[in-house]
Amino acid sequence: MIVLQPVLEVHAPEGFTLWRVDGTRPYAFLPLSGGLTPAEVGTAVMSIADCNNVEPGDDSRSPRPADPLGGFLHGLITMDDLFASGGLRITDTATGVTLLPGCCNGLDERRDWHEVLDGDGWACFGHDPSPLAERDGDTVRLTVDAEDESSAVIDVPVGDLRRLLAGAERDLDDFLRLAAAWVALHLPDHVSPVISALGRALDLPAPTGPSIP
Repeated sequence: MIVLQPVLEVHAPEGFTLWRVDGTRPYAFLPLSGGLTPAEVGTAVMSIADCNNVEPGDDSRSPRPADPLGGFLHGLITMDDLFASGGLRITDTATGVTLLPGCCNGLDERRDWHEVLDGDGWACFGHDPSPLAERDGDTVRLTVDAEDESSAVIDVPVGDLRRLLAGAERDLDDFLRLAAAWVALHLPDHVSPVISALGRALDLPAPTGPSIP
């Protein structure tokens, strides 16, 4: 069985106390879905905000606020180009082989999987390791680390991969709706800009509906 999950690389700023986060170790991957606990959602929001916690430079952004919460969220809600470190994790449960996103890969780069299916037929997703996806007819071969000649591989039928990618999009949509409700509860003074920023970081439209603030 092939399992595909959108995953976020977890950051853990030392001494973080602005809201509750869980005990996930730094640089682990947190699967994103609508089934996360409040502490896991807090961890995800913290990680995305920390990933974009960049000092204002020679641009039009306002100075960083002095208050700790406003200062921590400043990059997230003021930067145009946002980044959520992670990608897609694919596991073959029959063999135990897992393909992980490499360093410097972002969740927005999951769109490149459609280039594998309908475009040039291949895409890579970061480095150290260097995961590679290549289409060969009706099969996509996933190489865990293209820099390793003895790397393990996973073969996935094209139709199955399309279905799995659609499921990953649903998981991300569900996560964003869950995160929006979390933001309304825990960051009531920053609801609109933070929800909008999370959507941009994940390359998703802002959630709408009666349950969304």
